[in-house]
Amino acid sequence: METDGCELNSEVVVTTARSAGLSADAVGHYSNSTITKDPRSKSFRVSLIKTVGMIAAAFVWLASAAAQDDAATIIRRSSEANNRDWAAVPEFDNDERDRNKDGDKTYAVTMLNGSPYERLVAVNGQPLPAAEQKREQQKYDKEVAERQHESKEKRSRRIAKYEADRKRDHTLLEQLTTAFNFQIAGNEVLNGYKVYVLHATPRKGYKPPNRDSQVLTGMEGTLWIDQQTFQWVKVEAHVIHSVRIEGFLAEVEPGTRFEVEKRPMTADIWLASHFSMKSNAKVMLVIPHNGEEDDLYFNYHRVANNQQTTHSLSSLPNQPQHPIPAAIAER
Repeated sequence: METDGCELNSEVVVTTARSAGLSADAVGHYSNSTITKDPRSKSFRVSLIKTVGMIAAAFVWLASAAAQDDAATIIRRSSEANNRDWAAVPEFDNDERDRNKDGDKTYAVTMLNGSPYERLVAVNGQPLPAAEQKREQQKYDKEVAERQHESKEKRSRRIAKYEADRKRDHTLLEQLTTAFNFQIAGNEVLNGYKVYVLHATPRKGYKPPNRDSQVLTGMEGTLWIDQQTFQWVKVEAHVIHSVRIEGFLAEVEPGTRFEVEKRPMTADIWLASHFSMKSNAKVMLVIPHNGEEDDLYFNYHRVANNQQTTHSLSSLPNQPQHPIPAAIAER
């Protein structure tokens, strides 16, 4: 039937409405009628505005759904990348600089027969005096000898403890991808990488699998994810309301936050370059407990086959293999 351009095709409206998930009644309203009124009439203009509005709303809904799918894909691929990184950690030695209220200390971290050993190499950015270097070297040599001759049972307990600590840390990282709803907030360039910016908000109904994960129920945060590798360039999260930690008689309060930054070590492995945390809590639910730490990780290199190669303790490395960006090093 001809309508002189005044009749809107109901099939277009119905298809769009169904795609947008509208109710059967709403779809039926448009499937049972076409708009054929005189274009000069008020009723026609009202119907036209409503129809165009419905189509526009449908496309907004579809665009939102597509964005959610994209966010889910980004998070899934970033989780896969994190799993690769976690598995590779024992393959690397590194240096670690820890700064907190007690001072500034740098350690050479060496994988030694199945678990890491930390050797103090500097205080406040300065190499240890010769006498202290000698003591640290003696302590290291003693540990090497003990691990070479330890019983099978003792070695198993030592390595099991290390693996349990790693598993706990990995579980918390995994929970970051399941405890929140993610929305793409935009695109940026961060530390030289083109990144997706995702905003994370608490997911309703999330059940923490352990005590460490309970704090996530009261946090929100932001992830900066590399667009090529889906690696985490940076993650920031902070507490937005108090969370009571069951079985620990503690309550974590707003003001608590943490930040993690990672850098590439190989083509497909990224490891932590910076970690900072500020805690604001109450112990026994009444005693204030505040803490702060800031850690840098650098000089990553593959573990030697015998797991006994050590940095020289006579001086600090001058040129890290994976230098920390100046913006971080100046903190």
